[in-house]
Amino acid sequence: MSKVPFVILVSIALKRGRAGEFLALPDDVIAAMRSEDTFVNAVVLQSADDPDTIVLYETWFDRDNFSLVQRKRAYRNAYETRLPALLREPRQITFYDAVRSTARAPVS
Repeated sequence: MSKVPFVILVSIALKRGRAGEFLALPDDVIAAMRSEDTFVNAVVLQSADDPDTIVLYETWFDRDNFSLVQRKRAYRNAYETRLPALLREPRQITFYDAVRSTARAPVS
């Protein structure tokens, strides 16, 4: 397993008024992803200017494992099946290599 993290940004433009319906979809997928050895984190972002625009931000280790194994997991099937009916346009998936990361230490 590669210890170098990478980030996936998924831009999702939803049909008007479908954000609430969409936002319920990733919960089960994210819950299942938490048990994956190569999963780091996921954040679901909603545009402050357009609530029907969502960005999924995922961090993983091992790009090959993600492409060959993780994207094909059965727990993604319900999400992938429902998604096309909600989309205003095709989603855009972009991969990034993490070159620098900082995290604020928790305040005690």
